[in-house]
Amino acid sequence: MTFQEKLEQYAELTVKVGLNVRKGQILLINATTDTQEFTRLVVKKAYEAGAKRVQVNYTDPLQTRMHFEMAPDEAFREYPEWSVAQRDEVIDTDGAFLWIDAEDPDLLTGIPPKRLSDAQKSSGKALERYRQAIVSDKVAWSIVAVPSDKWAEKVFGTLENREAVEALWEAIFKTVRIGEGDAVEKWRKHIADLETKAAVLNSRRYKKLHYRAPGTDLTIELPGAHIWATGAAKTAGGTPFIANMPTEEVYTVPLKTGVNGYVSNTKPLVYQGNIIDGFKLTFENGKIIEAEAEQGQELLDEMLQTDEGSASLGEVALVPHRSPISDSGILFYNTLFDENASNHLAIGDSYPTCLEGGRDLERSQLEGVGLNVSIVHEDFMIGSAEMDIDGILENGTAEPVFRNGNWAF
Repeated sequence: MTFQEKLEQYAELTVKVGLNVRKGQILLINATTDTQEFTRLVVKKAYEAGAKRVQVNYTDPLQTRMHFEMAPDEAFREYPEWSVAQRDEVIDTDGAFLWIDAEDPDLLTGIPPKRLSDAQKSSGKALERYRQAIVSDKVAWSIVAVPSDKWAEKVFGTLENREAVEALWEAIFKTVRIGEGDAVEKWRKHIADLETKAAVLNSRRYKKLHYRAPGTDLTIELPGAHIWATGAAKTAGGTPFIANMPTEEVYTVPLKTGVNGYVSNTKPLVYQGNIIDGFKLTFENGKIIEAEAEQGQELLDEMLQTDEGSASLGEVALVPHRSPISDSGILFYNTLFDENASNHLAIGDSYPTCLEGGRDLERSQLEGVGLNVSIVHEDFMIGSAEMDIDGILENGTAEPVFRNGNWAF
């Protein structure tokens, strides 16, 4: 396949599989100016699929940097009302959301962490309804990625710019199963394989998971009504979609107060245009009581102090070390990819769809049934070829779930 043919297939996969755009729908796309060629293809495919209106919000990374460097402090403590209203319209009309990610991992390096934290808090508060719609799958949503010059240079620093961008494109195509055969059919088979793993875990009803690896000895209790899910989701109205492309995970929710021990990251966390790395988190009764980082300590501290739930876990995700992204040997410096190369956890908000009856609960009710609630949701990678995980049954019996970083069943 030529590059253009792959690009066309990627756009079609995004619209037809990722979002499953339906006739008469409104689609809201958030993208950067680095993604215009691909974004235009997606817009075209969406209209071909019957979309009524496709709205694209472009941001320019250089202007974003200027804003964080030059705007007054009060600018980070407020959020534009028009952006809230725009999202509300999509939710109210059963529309769909798409993010086209071309993130520069170092975009906001050097920006005072307080500014980043204030921006996170103001947007989190203003967009609470929107966040609830996303984490509860009330509407279809998806995230895909496109190379930018800065991102490609970070990943393939030994190559010239054009070669680095081309290399990153090829890596992305491989992770989303484009280039050999029918990508849509490949995705159907892949999702079926993930669903098989989720079914096994749902049948076992583990009370706890016990993680062991160098720098990690962590026990995570699961709610009695937890559900293991995959990247294949359905809206409240029954429309199937895939939230992350690529996706290799099977995930659920932890009991907020049931996390004890310590865990160390195995890949960098890119947060707010900065890198946090070499960190170890210690938990007691679900709360992070100690956090040490070799890089990004101040920003990590700010993140954990964002709100009451930002120092607890909201997601538990299992990804085998022998997965396509991990096997590539590429460190993407992008959570969308790196989380799908490694077992990971998420600090902050939980997914109500991973609890029986959770989709229809209000946020205050979620806390009442043991789930974490926060305006933060940040995945961090903990998996390696040396990680073992046991599932612990109600009677205390331990069964192997992962051995040497991979599925034990």
